[in-house]
Amino acid sequence: MHASQLLAAAVAFAGLAVASPVQVQVEERQTAQKLRIMPLGDSITEITCWRALVWDQLAEAKLADQVQYVGSQKSNPQNCKPATANWDQHHEGHSGWLAVDIANNYLTGWLQKTPADIVMFMLGTNDVTRGKSTADIIAAYTKMVNIMRAANPKTKIIVDLVIPLSVGSGSAITALNAAIPAWAKGLNSTDSPIVLADCNTGFKTSDLRDGVHPNASGDKIIASRVGPLLLNYVKQSLGQK
Repeated sequence: MHASQLLAAAVAFAGLAVASPVQVQVEERQTAQKLRIMPLGDSITEITCWRALVWDQLAEAKLADQVQYVGSQKSNPQNCKPATANWDQHHEGHSGWLAVDIANNYLTGWLQKTPADIVMFMLGTNDVTRGKSTADIIAAYTKMVNIMRAANPKTKIIVDLVIPLSVGSGSAITALNAAIPAWAKGLNSTDSPIVLADCNTGFKTSDLRDGVHPNASGDKIIASRVGPLLLNYVKQSLGQK
């Protein structure tokens, strides 16, 4: 092989050697740049359609390709059919589970396996129906926030006021919701803000399909309260106004 041919081959090889890692880095960066959103809760998160409707809001805002839902679960048990057919079905909703148990036994592991930049949660319904006090539930909330921040000091958090029940435990839900704003204010920080989604005001028992879980109108109410807050967090995180 002539010297000129050797030089051309060397240049071509060098070009390939540089291009391949750069391409890999770009692909990795594109994946890493996706914001990770964890829908966390009980059956009101797992077997409902509001998270699908919130995904529609992300898609309408042209943000869906820059975010992902995360969690150990991936399911659509209500056969939700939002406008966005390929909506992300990952979540951390667990039917029947209590906030106190999630805080004490599970959340640390979940966040290790599926880290999150934004966590949105509604929890407490099962706690109050099983006799847990407002103080117990608020303590669980505090522990969960501490776990989130230990996993990611800049976690952005959305906490939902709990929707009503049609029978029993109504006063306990009211007491819990009354305690949440002061609790959130006390733990709010610049690096890891907490905002409240008022899913309770205007939510009627007729918006429940079975006395506990939202029907189609109830899903729309929850999505209308959670979605705008999530969009704001996502835009902030992406440096958009």
